[in-house]
Parts: sequence; structure tokens; C-alpha cells
Amino acid sequence: RALIVGVGSIGREIARLLTRAGLHVEGVGRSARAEDDDFVAVHGQEDLNAVLPEADYVVIVVPLTDETRGMFGAAQLRAMKPSARLINVARGTVLDELALIDALQAEEIAGAALDVTTIEPLPDDSPLWSMPGVIISPHMSGDFIGYPEVVASAFIDNFQRFQAGQPLLNVVDKASGFVLSSEKQEPPPG
Repeated sequence: RALIVGVGSIGREIARLLTRAGLHVEGVGRSARAEDDDFVAVHGQEDLNAVLPEADYVVIVVPLTDETRGMFGAAQLRAMKPSARLINVARGTVLDELALIDALQAEEIAGAALDVTTIEPLPDDSPLWSMPGVIISPHMSGDFIGYPEVVASAFIDNFQRFQAGQPLLNVVDKASGFVLSSEKQEPPPG
């Protein structure tokens, strides 16, 4: 069983991949949803601690906002089962790193895979480097062969849309701090 904390476009893609691999995948979003094509269930953020004990894998993929900063701390780690593994591909400050170290040392969880850390690069003296069951990668989970070409193509597409007065793609909503939809959005006035 996997629990994806963050049900935006990245969380959905992870859910689809894990579902194809045969895992039961649930999500945690800002609010619960009765039905969702990519998840068996989507729970509201207020239910996070209640659903954590069921997950074998917990994947954090939320954007960094005032609401998500520090959202995953000692209480959430204690709610996980001892055999569970935590994966953070969100932002380092979403997870309380000291609480994670304590949880790993106390064997409250089995392991962690961290693509992001509170301080990047992770300091040489961090105990995470030598802890069993911990994998550290250098903030590169979004990298793939062809990435520069995809980014350049998206930039050119949006630049052409902007020049033509057409709706833009992947516009970040300043109030929420993330892209609300991958749908085309109206260009800014002026």
C-alpha cells in the first residue's frame, strides 16, 4: 500500500505508476474526494495521521507553502508503521529532518529516500548519510533524459501563447503557491 501526500500532477503520475506496478494507492489532498480516477481514495489533509498507519510507502510530493512547511513531523512519523518507508521528493522543509533522524534511530520507521533535505547539499556530518535504510539523492528526482528539451519546448510554447494573447500553461497561482490546474489559463492583462 502506498500513500501519496499531494495529489497534484506529480502525485497523480506517481499514483498511476505505482498502480500499474500493482500497489493499492491512496492520496492525501487539501480536501477529501469521493471519487478520483488516479487513487483508490483521496483523504483530506486533516485525515493524514489517521491513514498513515496503513501505508507501506509514504511519498511526500506537496508544494512548499505556508500550510505545508513542517507538515510532516514527529507525530506523523510516529503514526507510520515500523515497516514503512518514507519518500520525500517535495521540499526539504516540508519534513522535520531532526524528527526523521530520531524516528529512524528509534526504528519507528524502516527507512527513507530523500531527494530533498532541509539544507542542500546535505552537510557531510549529517547522520542521514550513514543510517541503514536511508537513500539520499541530490535533488534530481525530476531529471530525465530529454529534460532540457522539454523545458525549452514548454517555454517556447508559453512565450508564443503570451505573444498571441492565448491562455498560458502551468501558471502558478500566487495565493496558493502552486499550479492549480494543467489546463490552459488566461494570460495576464497588459
